[in-house]
Amino acid sequence: MTRQFLSICLLALLPLLAHAELKDENLVHGLPPGYKIDFQARKGNMIMTEMVPQAESVKNWTEMLTSQIFLGLKTATPDGFRAFMQQTWAASCKGAEFATVASGQENGYPFAVWIQACPLNTSTGKPEHTFLKAIKGNDSFYVVQRAFKSNPTSEQVTAATEHLRSVTVCDSRLPDRPCMKVDKPAQ
Repeated sequence: MTRQFLSICLLALLPLLAHAELKDENLVHGLPPGYKIDFQARKGNMIMTEMVPQAESVKNWTEMLTSQIFLGLKTATPDGFRAFMQQTWAASCKGAEFATVASGQENGYPFAVWIQACPLNTSTGKPEHTFLKAIKGNDSFYVVQRAFKSNPTSEQVTAATEHLRSVTVCDSRLPDRPCMKVDKPAQ
């Protein structure tokens, strides 16, 4: 089992762990309140985790949080990945819109955050809005996205934006990019 896969599993186990320490390079983000991990898989060099509200599933969702870890991918850049995703989205959605939110360096890693909107996803018959963050690590490439099969409310936009802001990559091997200990929450 890879360290990155263990890091994703850590998200599900956070309430059970006391003083766990992350090792090497890791994607770190929490599970939003009311969400559950509903799907995890590894295909080739990609590890994907899909999280949905408690009453939903990955087959029937209104909101979904997805993380992807592309193990060993060192040539992709956040801005290049954003351009690819926008090109793909535009080809599959008439009237697609995009907005770049931020790009630069965070915790020593290049990142980009953007929003994609589709007024009518032909496969669902609903609008779809996706907030994305891509981070180029030293070991792997990371993407986290929060999608809505609707026009999100201002509260949903705030929650998605705040969640992406909290997504980070750390590396226990690098003193300037440390991984913090995960403490068991008070009960």
